[in-house]
Amino acid sequence: MFVPGDAAAVSVGADEVAAAFEAAGSQVVRNGSRGMLWLEPLVELDTDAGRVGYANVTPDDVPALLGVVSRRSQSDLLNHRGCIGVVDEHAWLTSQRRVSFARVGVVDPTSIADYDAHGGWAGLHRALSLSPAEVVQEVTDSGLRGRGGAGFPAGIKWKTVLETGSDLKFVACNFDEGDSGTFADRMVVEGDPFTLVEGMTITAHAVGASEGYVYVRSEYPHAVAALRRAIDAAYTHGYLGQNILGSGLTFDLQVRLGAGAYICGEESSMLESLEGRRGEVRAKPPIPAVKGLWGRPTAVNNVLTLCAVPMILADGGAAYAELGTGRSRGTQVFQLAGNIKQGGIVELPFGVTLRELVEGYGGGALSGRPVRAAQVGGPLGAYVPASGFDVPMDYEALAESGAMLGHGGIVVFDETVDMARMARFAMEFCSIESCGKCTPCRVGSTRGVETIDRIIAGQDVAANLVLLDDLCETLTQGSLCAMGGLTPMPVQSAIRHFPEDFEPQEIERSGAPV
Repeated sequence: MFVPGDAAAVSVGADEVAAAFEAAGSQVVRNGSRGMLWLEPLVELDTDAGRVGYANVTPDDVPALLGVVSRRSQSDLLNHRGCIGVVDEHAWLTSQRRVSFARVGVVDPTSIADYDAHGGWAGLHRALSLSPAEVVQEVTDSGLRGRGGAGFPAGIKWKTVLETGSDLKFVACNFDEGDSGTFADRMVVEGDPFTLVEGMTITAHAVGASEGYVYVRSEYPHAVAALRRAIDAAYTHGYLGQNILGSGLTFDLQVRLGAGAYICGEESSMLESLEGRRGEVRAKPPIPAVKGLWGRPTAVNNVLTLCAVPMILADGGAAYAELGTGRSRGTQVFQLAGNIKQGGIVELPFGVTLRELVEGYGGGALSGRPVRAAQVGGPLGAYVPASGFDVPMDYEALAESGAMLGHGGIVVFDETVDMARMARFAMEFCSIESCGKCTPCRVGSTRGVETIDRIIAGQDVAANLVLLDDLCETLTQGSLCAMGGLTPMPVQSAIRHFPEDFEPQEIERSGAPV
């Protein structure tokens, strides 16, 4: 029996379900989640036809399910309550193009042998047969861009680190996944941690690094445990440490926990925290690729960026570049959250529309009411109205529409949402999470909350909207990093697309909580 050990599944009782199966004498594998979160706990039974899934299983369901298993009737298995059929044939999965998530939910995340049997380490073996410059060229040819939000070409960053002279270089993985509505980093590490280990080892070979650090938010204990187990196993089997696979490459990898600061998702703040200091943004230049961790050249990449690397090296950069559209190549792992019927993970080539994701894969609002808006790209992303859902989900198309892709998170709201209060939430989030180093972000966000409060209270709304717009311009132009620079995006998009929520009569009659 496969019972997910993913934190999302655990939160709805997967541990208790696994314990019930084990108590009954069943062999249980704690796999990752398939990403169909509305079906969790999703239990899978290995059969001759494939792994058959059963949705929303509780401990009380276990005896009846085992009774069906004992009868060895394929018909009974497929007709049992909650059965969704062979999981690999489920339409929600077969219509996706899983690359980074290809093994998540399939393999045992604790088994390095299982990882190897499902194509693991193929990318590393090929990378070690190439020179560092050739590996960098493969990544450049793939068109891979940073999946953490900035979208910077990974190959250019790696080339800079490779060509910067130093006796010591680092690879730093940004696993401080703090955006609201995002969980892909957590799920891939909990469900397939060896992919991240392999990706970072390939990166080390490509840029000439000998040490690596994974910076993880402290709120992810399951992911930390999974990653540390994987690192220990990789050392044991020669995929980390001295002379990896006889190649002469030495690479040591460690996990470091953050203390919960959203700003440490910004690469230079993360490096400050890794060095033991308060997480504050560094002025640039120099960029981390030239002078990063402890003043040495450092390749800083997000989890999803690094998890795409093994497949790129295994299949070739050109194969990855065939996916996607325009300058947005490969696949993006979209995360559906908020008021949505079918929340979870959808990995598709760039170019799918927001409407296909929200209404097709997501099934619309969980409440059954019409969807009014979706925030794309985290708490600093734009609120996109339902009328704008036909926008293609790629870097350039979203930017042209006044939005951004960010980390691929999509938070859905139905018609009851009060967008004036959502604008306030965005500004308040910045005021709370600002590192305080620059005045526009530190002071401007606080003044922004006060101004929106006056608007919501109906005080001189027209003048305060002008003031708020001026303040947003100051934040955009004067902030040291994207924390303050992007906070105006959700605020101004709410005002632009939902002006009726900022009018005095609308504010007066809106008393519903956000």
